[in-house]
Amino acid sequence: QVRLVESGGGLVDSGESLRLSCAASDFDWQNYAIIWDRRSPGKGSETVAIILNDNQRTNYAPSVEGRFIVIKDNMKPTWYLQMNNLKTEDTARYYCGARPIVPGGTDYWGQGTQVTVSS
Repeated sequence: QVRLVESGGGLVDSGESLRLSCAASDFDWQNYAIIWDRRSPGKGSETVAIILNDNQRTNYAPSVEGRFIVIKDNMKPTWYLQMNNLKTEDTARYYCGARPIVPGGTDYWGQGTQVTVSS
């Protein structure tokens, strides 16, 4: 069983930064992609960042490109979402998920962490 725990959310002003963490239980993370999704009432779900752990390739949603960076901790199975120049529209609950790179396996998700950006 893969367990993911997000942390680092909070209330910040527009223009500030936050770093979210996704700490995972020990699993074969090299065969998974780590996904950062966000969900908010009225906006639904949006995938903001993905990192493929087999080659460290990353992809970002256009809404966060250039502001958000996903980083893998070199020492432990933890991933970070560095969020810079936050905007009010970034307000959402952020979830990290682990998805097998080879299709057909099981996705795992954490419980999420709330990010609120005030103007």
